Amino acid sequence: MILGLLAACLALPAWAQTTTPEQYLKRYETLSKRVGASGLGIETLLDNWAKDYPEDLEMLQYRFLFYFDKSQRAEVVIKDKNRFLGENPTLSLKDSLGRDVYYFQETFYDDELFGEAVSTIDKAIQLAPDRLDLRLNKVAALVGYEKESPDMALSDLKGLIDYNASRKPAWKYPGIEKVDQEYFDAAIQEYCFVFFRYATPRCYEAFRDLSLKMLDYEPNNVLFLNNMGSYFLVSQHDNKAALKYYNKVLKIKKDDITAIRNCILLARNAKDVKLEKKYLPMMARYGETETDKAAAQARLDVLNSKKK
Repeated sequence: MILGLLAACLALPAWAQTTTPEQYLKRYETLSKRVGASGLGIETLLDNWAKDYPEDLEMLQYRFLFYFDKSQRAEVVIKDKNRFLGENPTLSLKDSLGRDVYYFQETFYDDELFGEAVSTIDKAIQLAPDRLDLRLNKVAALVGYEKESPDMALSDLKGLIDYNASRKPAWKYPGIEKVDQEYFDAAIQEYCFVFFRYATPRCYEAFRDLSLKMLDYEPNNVLFLNNMGSYFLVSQHDNKAALKYYNKVLKIKKDDITAIRNCILLARNAKDVKLEKKYLPMMARYGETETDKAAAQARLDVLNSKKK
């Protein structure tokens, strides 16, 4: 009887044995190094992991990554402009009429698989709402999926900002010792930068809306005040509105290099010597490097030497 039971146990497949979450993680790390996030064997491993530990956060993260990676395909596409989503073309040729033809590598997504990825990361966020990395991973996926029209990404980020302000969570981010308000602001600013770099009309709007959302809670935050200046300067070509925001920054932080530099750029583009002479002394004093300071002073000396 005992020998019969022992033989039956030995005949069971390896997956029927007790496997700890740590063992699953080790197996995943070993396998994914060989085949990637969605390669052969990954789905089976994740399915078994999920069956044994359906609320394991590591499993959910890697399951999200599996679906997200599997949903993608890259194609070479032709655009009529020399930049696309902030990137230069991978190749540029001339057509039969001598016109430039620009080739870009663009990522496309399978909607069903992408939906599985979002559903998986949403479950992880529900289980650990104060894990900032989970929330930002979802936003990053949405940004990639939506590209030049980041409506869902923007909505998610606005919700995250509201959650941060109303709940004041003790954010956790694996590998980061201290996740304070400054870190949170910097994380939001990263997405502002992405939208600005994509440089499409809707992305500029998202850049503006996200910056204004942060200013609702932190009206004197120079990061987002500078963003608004840049929005009006670059997207709207409204020097007056841009200057208003940059000057507000300089009232709060007189040595803010971003505001100083952009005010000088604005003045030069407008060929407004008087305005340029107003900001050059600031650069000469607060420039990030001695070279910057010297160049600003030299430019100021040249302008002052010219006849009025």
